[in-house]
Amino acid sequence: MRPLADGYTQLTVRYVESSRLPTAWGDFDMHGFEDPDHNKEHVVLTMGDVTDGKPVLARVHSECLTGDALFSMRCDCGGQLRAALKAISEEGRGALFYLRQEGRGIGLLNKIKAYKLQDEGADTVEANEQLGFGADMRDYSVLGPMVKHLKIKSVRLMTNNPRKVAALEENGVEVIERLSLHTDSNPHNEKYLQTKAGKLGHMFEGRG
Repeated sequence: MRPLADGYTQLTVRYVESSRLPTAWGDFDMHGFEDPDHNKEHVVLTMGDVTDGKPVLARVHSECLTGDALFSMRCDCGGQLRAALKAISEEGRGALFYLRQEGRGIGLLNKIKAYKLQDEGADTVEANEQLGFGADMRDYSVLGPMVKHLKIKSVRLMTNNPRKVAALEENGVEVIERLSLHTDSNPHNEKYLQTKAGKLGHMFEGRG
C-alpha cells in the first residue's frame, strides 16, 4: 500500500490479463489481478456482461485449498464454491471473486497447525487465537480495485457472512440482496458450522 496525504492508504492491486476458462458449469472469463504489496494473486470469474449497470449475482470466495481442491469435509468451502458457480451458470451472468486468503487469512501451514488444535478439541476460533491470530484475518479491501475495473456497481451477494456485505458496500458496491448459500453438513464440519454461526455471526437461514 502507498500512504496518502490524508493518512489513508492506496492499494496497489492491479489488473494483469483476462482469458477464457471453460469449466463444468460453462465458459467463464478469468480476470487476473496482482497485489505486489502482499505478494498475492487473485482472480475474478465472470459470465455474461457484468458492466451493464444491472445487479450482478456474485460470490466473494476466499481460497481454501483443502476444501476447494482436496475435497475436505472439515468445512463447507468447496461445496459453496461449486454451488456459486452452478448458480451463476444457471443465471447466465455473474461474478465470482476468488481471493487468495487461505485459512481465513493465516496461510496454509498455519491452517494445518490450527487443524491439529481442532483435532485436540479447539473450535476454529479458539485454534486461531491459540496460534496468536485473530478469529478471522481476511482483508477484503482488495475488492475495491477489482470491482472498479469490472465496472460492477451493485450485486446480489451469495454469502452467509455479514462481513462480506459490509466489505462490498465499503468499496462502493450496493448489495441489493443477500442470498444464503447452504451446503450439506456432515459429522466432520458440524462444530465448524456451529462456530461460524455462534462466534463469527454467519447467518444460516433455513438450516436445522
